[in-house]
Amino acid sequence: MKLKTLRDAVCEANLELERRRIVVHTWGNVSAIDRERGLVVIKPSGVSYDRLTPDKMVVVDLEGTVVEGDLNPSTDTRTHLVLYRAFPAIGGVAHTHSGHAVAWAQARREIPCFGTTHADYCHGPVPLTAPLSAAEVASDYEAETGLAIVRRFGNEDPLARPMVLVAGHGPFTWGKSAADAVLNAVFLEEIARIASATIAIDPAAQPVEDHVLEYHYQRKHGPGAWYGQKTS
Repeated sequence: MKLKTLRDAVCEANLELERRRIVVHTWGNVSAIDRERGLVVIKPSGVSYDRLTPDKMVVVDLEGTVVEGDLNPSTDTRTHLVLYRAFPAIGGVAHTHSGHAVAWAQARREIPCFGTTHADYCHGPVPLTAPLSAAEVASDYEAETGLAIVRRFGNEDPLARPMVLVAGHGPFTWGKSAADAVLNAVFLEEIARIASATIAIDPAAQPVEDHVLEYHYQRKHGPGAWYGQKTS
């Protein structure tokens, strides 16, 4: 993929966050990676969405060195880079401060899979990272945030649960592309909103049965997935 094409896609993905109303002011960023060249395109730091254009996107290598662009990359760039290095199957990463997802992160609670809406997009609870230590924050907060996510997933398939809550911070999501990462950010916020309503109605609500979770996840994401239409 040409870098211009990737810049266009990343700019559009960032604008989609605002269209979906899950970011406020400049509270969010999306990136995508060109795996062949080892280059990442990401939103510039602190630039409002109404000023975003493809030429403002910043290109960095996997060590964080700016390769193209006149603006500073997102302050969350090092978190994105850790995820790209650890999860070779992903092609895009999104970070937001969407309200309901942040509330669960601040409460330091993973989101149980209460029902099929959740199961359609996340194969089990939405994971929660361990809090960062004072030493981790002082050494390299953004990179350590990424490492906390990687530790939480261990050997799990990151595409089976393409979302995480960073304790005391907020959500990160990912997918095979920047557009997929944004969709998963939208889905996570809705999952968090519904979960908040569920425990407001019944604080003792229990997760959906495992066999129901499995059925709903597999019909969209399993090897024989049958949801939607066949593509030619």
